[in-house]
Amino acid sequence: MATTIKLPAANGALQDYSLRGPGDFTPAKPGQKLTRIAYSAGHVVADAKAAIDPWIACKVDWDKTIAFRQRLWSMGLGIAEAMDTAQRGMGLDWPTSLELIRHTLDAAKSVPGALVASGCGTDHLAPEDARSVDDVIRAYDEQMAAIQKLGGKIILMASRALVRVAKSAADYERVYAHVLSNADQPVVLHWLGDMFDPALKGYWGTADLDRAMDTALGIIAANAAKVDGIKISLLDKDKEIAMRRALPSNGGPDGKGVRMYTGDDFNYAELIAGDGAGKLPTHGKSDALLGIFDAIAPAASAALAELANGNTERFHQILAPTVPLSRHIFQAPTRFYKTGVVFMAWLNGHQDHFIMVNGQQSTRSLPHFVELFRLADAAGLLEKPDLAAHRMKTLLALHGVE
Repeated sequence: MATTIKLPAANGALQDYSLRGPGDFTPAKPGQKLTRIAYSAGHVVADAKAAIDPWIACKVDWDKTIAFRQRLWSMGLGIAEAMDTAQRGMGLDWPTSLELIRHTLDAAKSVPGALVASGCGTDHLAPEDARSVDDVIRAYDEQMAAIQKLGGKIILMASRALVRVAKSAADYERVYAHVLSNADQPVVLHWLGDMFDPALKGYWGTADLDRAMDTALGIIAANAAKVDGIKISLLDKDKEIAMRRALPSNGGPDGKGVRMYTGDDFNYAELIAGDGAGKLPTHGKSDALLGIFDAIAPAASAALAELANGNTERFHQILAPTVPLSRHIFQAPTRFYKTGVVFMAWLNGHQDHFIMVNGQQSTRSLPHFVELFRLADAAGLLEKPDLAAHRMKTLLALHGVE
């Protein structure tokens, strides 16, 4: 018998809703060869019992946080660590981020083939304290040295401080040339749009995205041997495709070309499948580095396995219902998407509470959560329907709906 719950409709009236149950798909098995490099940015599980002021201090439940990463590895996904999805710069400070990176790298040692790349930024340098480009360079150097000392691969995150002090594209070229010269293995660059972080508006020295792209491509071409790929998070598939087709033929993780890692949480299915166009194989498809993979991991893994087996139609069948869910989770204000990601983890029993670092569980409304619940069910991503319904009832009661 289907699990049933009463959910509020748009007019506030309670209506019976019957859950469909888990989707008919099977995640990739550990060690299964995929045809796309796929990183999931991972959320952190807050320590809900810690005696702290959550808007000021940060306390992480390390056991639950690492257990979630082990789940992602078991499905063939890599971990993009200490990124925006982990509330980096939005509750998770640099010392805690470095501790998170250390825990994850230690855990990865016991997982054959585990992929980990870690966020390196300048977030310990407050933008208002940055006086020059040299301050930004020193901040990047400090974080890169700390992560590489642990044996970590770098994702070079965008810098709020650099936006504040840079006078032109030449300042970005100088900073990236210096920082990339110190990388001990090819890094993934990250271009995060201002819909995710308003403080990054005008990155690469201009608000004109075409000119900004030209600057980024110039930096990549000049330093290709040090660049694995670039993740762009602009939620604009046409910009991603245009940039993908312009990436150089040298560099990349295998020396066969710099890769595009889609960060488009609206159009990921189409971009990962690719169009086959361009002069190089890397020009015709995107790899993935996505926050939404945290929430849709079973479907993402299963779809990637189907794609690897040449079943493109089945790939799209699995991912198509996840796209409305992702667009809902990432709706404006986009920076609050982490709340939906953690809500999904709670519904599915991967953590015991719905409390977030920095108290960010409060950033979305009850109607938002209700619709998220429906969309997750439609995508086959409520893994334990009875548990999900019980926890949804708890949330409703907390909002005075019983």
